[in-house]
Amino acid sequence: MFGISTARITAAAIALGGMIGAATAQDLPRSMTWMAYQTTSSGYAHTVAIANMLKEQYGTNVRILPGKNDVSRMTPLRDRRAEFCNCGATVWMGQEGVYLFGTKGWGPQPLRIMMSSSADSALMMAVTEASGIETMEDLRGKRVAVIKGSASVNWSLSALLAFADITLDDVEVVEVSGTGADHEALAEGRADATFSSTVSPLTQKVAASPQGLKWLPMPFENEEGWARVQALAPYFVQTNATVGTELSKENPIEGSTYPYPILTTNADQDADVVYEVTKAMVENFDQYKDGAAGATGWALDRQKMQWAIPYHEGSVRYFKEIGKWTEEDQAHNDALIARQAVLMAAWDEFNAGPGADLDGEEFTAAWMDARAEKLRAEGQAVNFD
Repeated sequence: MFGISTARITAAAIALGGMIGAATAQDLPRSMTWMAYQTTSSGYAHTVAIANMLKEQYGTNVRILPGKNDVSRMTPLRDRRAEFCNCGATVWMGQEGVYLFGTKGWGPQPLRIMMSSSADSALMMAVTEASGIETMEDLRGKRVAVIKGSASVNWSLSALLAFADITLDDVEVVEVSGTGADHEALAEGRADATFSSTVSPLTQKVAASPQGLKWLPMPFENEEGWARVQALAPYFVQTNATVGTELSKENPIEGSTYPYPILTTNADQDADVVYEVTKAMVENFDQYKDGAAGATGWALDRQKMQWAIPYHEGSVRYFKEIGKWTEEDQAHNDALIARQAVLMAAWDEFNAGPGADLDGEEFTAAWMDARAEKLRAEGQAVNFD
């Protein structure tokens, strides 16, 4: 009797185990495609750490496609060939319909964020020791590496130059092909400065080169400088950076940052999938927080619930469930979604009207005028004049 019962119990246990495994596997897709920055970037390292967690905990395979510029990262997301993008400030450009997104075939994008990383690192101007540059004001007339075709990075760079009341016209632009090439230019002595993350592995190579590396401070007491930065790029915030190449708690620096990377998707992405990915990242944070420099920034208490891009309804559902979403957060999110609606309506009107007969630079210039007019009429900030 005991033998028969044991056999039946064993068989039932195996069957139950199979059902439990299947239920767990159903929580997330079997496979997903995520876009990321190039393989040498900190954003790519974060994506790998999260992907490893999803594979180990849920059996989900994440195919990571690195892109060297905004076009290569955002096109698969737009065309629904990738579910998510671990992006940078590109997402704000997409919402706003500027640069790449102000050309035919693009327009303002209905993007949503799910989570983001806000660590103790910074996103600011890196310079070589050999350049002799000490302050942001010293950048005038110096060689600055600028990435071809990467509007978001270059706009961020321009916004930081505004701290010293200078523009790209006031520096010697050294055009490079991608994220790695800008740092190579510093290490090889072909450029003096570039925009970078303090935790990018690329900065270590610059620091180890004969050129050396240091970061330019952006003192918080310079209120006018900060006002100029945020007038151009409201996604920037102040940070007292302690993590990164040549930085420590004993050697901090007052600088700038924004969440990076920013896990982004389209507004029409399946809310259940977004919910499950968000939940997995929060509940398994300990499994990937040490997988890449700065990955501790994905912690729940570091999420910026009122930032520049609205959260996806799937993420909001999870945040509400765990009591981390307030009425104020919802009001802010609703306002951002309303802004996107204004921008997309302006795009549709423009393309149905004057934009229909325009191409190239004429199209983009006319769109930017139409965009500004619509935003002003709705009492919204223009940011790009």
